[in-house]
Amino acid sequence: MVACNCGTADNKREKIVLAYSGGLDTSVAIRWLQDKYNLDVIAVAINVGQPPSSDDIVARALRNGAIKAEFIDAKKEFVEDYIWPTLKGNAMYQDVYPLSTATARPLIVKKLVEVAQKEGAKYIAHGCTAKGNDQVRFDVGIVSLDPDMKIIGPMREWVMTREEEIDYAKENGVEIIVKKENPFSVDENLWGRSCECGIIEDAWAEPPEEAWGWTTNPKNAPDEAEYVEIEFEKGVPVAVNGKKMEGVKIIEELNAIACKNGVGRIDHVEDRLVGIKSRETYECPAATVLIKAHRGLEFLTLQKDVLEYKRGVEQRYSEIIYNGLWYGVLRESLQAFIEKTQEFVTGVVRLKLYKGSVMVVGRKSEYSLYDEGLATYAKGDEFNHESALGFIYCWGLPNKTTSRAHKK
Repeated sequence: MVACNCGTADNKREKIVLAYSGGLDTSVAIRWLQDKYNLDVIAVAINVGQPPSSDDIVARALRNGAIKAEFIDAKKEFVEDYIWPTLKGNAMYQDVYPLSTATARPLIVKKLVEVAQKEGAKYIAHGCTAKGNDQVRFDVGIVSLDPDMKIIGPMREWVMTREEEIDYAKENGVEIIVKKENPFSVDENLWGRSCECGIIEDAWAEPPEEAWGWTTNPKNAPDEAEYVEIEFEKGVPVAVNGKKMEGVKIIEELNAIACKNGVGRIDHVEDRLVGIKSRETYECPAATVLIKAHRGLEFLTLQKDVLEYKRGVEQRYSEIIYNGLWYGVLRESLQAFIEKTQEFVTGVVRLKLYKGSVMVVGRKSEYSLYDEGLATYAKGDEFNHESALGFIYCWGLPNKTTSRAHKK
């Protein structure tokens, strides 16, 4: 964690912790919160794997009037305490989206609350809009961890256009880095990249190539398939191609491999929590590969009834995370069930990546429930064929009995 305390605090003012990215909105928010609410601003930037800024955003926050600024590297915690639990739950909202943005929000909230409590701040501010899911994730997450904390959402109050924000910055001496206007709204972290707005809002239009920022166009991907082996211990990835790695490195390695092969592109019309259908594109290369591999290993190591019951749990679990209820009792209870199912999800999965597709082509585990002696039709068949008729009789008896009764 990097912290600077170079601004001038006013002992008469109360403090507010601002979730700070260094972008236009949160840079302007520092001055706006001072002017509108007469608060001393503590800017907190949290690194969950997003691309680095082109300058020292901590120093810029101080120049823009923050009394203190912190940069917290939370990548390791993000992977171990948030991504891996969701991977064990094969978390995919509406069976499509690996929850890359939604999974990062509870960690960001946790860090904001920790700083606020440490600094004696009574307020937390964020840059979420009134139409998105993130405002719910931030607000509900904050009050779940500290029910007495007050929340301010500048973007829900000022409703300024980009041009008006730039004018406000110039009029108030706010230092900003104004990039060429991007028609898309993008959010990035280790687990994925989301993209919305612009032409993407037309649900009939194919996303243009410039909407994709990470992955190679599948048609331009290598003409030779690439094979990857991923080792798991109790549902957690521990090695790639035989090389042991810590979690952040595993995701970075798989992101690079999958991006090169055009794997991980998602085009989805999803149901937002606020009642709006939203068309977004996602790039989740490592997430796509790891969830595919993890499911493949579960099919090898979990009993049928556990797999089927867990599937229903996974859907509810994914909705809970998407809806901003990470810190609720139901998510924690479902997590306990999921953790129990992972006791024997240990082994190696081999995948084939080729021009946008990924397929499990091999799996092995010391806890494999696949018995070749029972499965084979060749020499060495150990299945008791004489038991089949008795099983079928018992299995079909309820239907047979019902049929006779209904014929009367």
